[in-house]
Amino acid sequence: MRKPLVAGNWKMFTVPSVSKELAAGLKSKLAGCGWADLVVCPPYTSLTTVISELTGTSIDVGAQNLHWESEGAFTGEISPQMLSDSGCKWVIIGHSERRAIFGETDDGVFKKINAALKTGLKPIVCVGESLEQRDSGVTEEIVKGQLLGGIGQLNISGLTIAYEPVWAIGTGRTATPQQAQDVHRFLRNTIKEKWGQEKAESIKILYGGSVKPENAGDLSKKDDIDGFLVGGASLKADSFAAIIETLK
Repeated sequence: MRKPLVAGNWKMFTVPSVSKELAAGLKSKLAGCGWADLVVCPPYTSLTTVISELTGTSIDVGAQNLHWESEGAFTGEISPQMLSDSGCKWVIIGHSERRAIFGETDDGVFKKINAALKTGLKPIVCVGESLEQRDSGVTEEIVKGQLLGGIGQLNISGLTIAYEPVWAIGTGRTATPQQAQDVHRFLRNTIKEKWGQEKAESIKILYGGSVKPENAGDLSKKDDIDGFLVGGASLKADSFAAIIETLK
């Protein structure tokens, strides 16, 4: 059985003082969580604050992005080594906002995954289609292209996949549990075709897209949904904890 994983993406929210307060709230509410693996991904400026606050707990800390080079003249970027040395264990790669707003490509995602793995970071690799692509009936083509284009010939072991329908991120809309399950099953079958049955059964595939306490329970009942990548609802300890409670 795949143990559920829930990751909170704080995006460009929370200054360090607020991050510390939020992390303390999560520590208080989730100290006894043994039924799911937990990760929070604060902004870079809050990483050391949150890592310090959560030291000694079962809640890991991750980053929201990285550069594929270990160092160099890349103003404004952050390297895998910098993240690892700070105490980060996870990193989100290829989020739809990175792709849509900052022009991130499958080739860039591949380089970042490779760099993260070499540094010992655990990547959460995001794939997902826009509303136009879903309405055009090319969802499977898009997510398969992103999955194979981003991971390529890498060993998929150690990766977590997150399916995030772009049309359901920050819109209040959510894919129905069956819509999400259909794409998750397709992704698992794609992994099976490329890397084999054992890998397909072991890789966790998260759902991300306006996950809330109200819909998390129904989504989590689907066989191929192994947890969540949570955005807005992860910015409040109560709602994030409530989502995690649905996985018991």
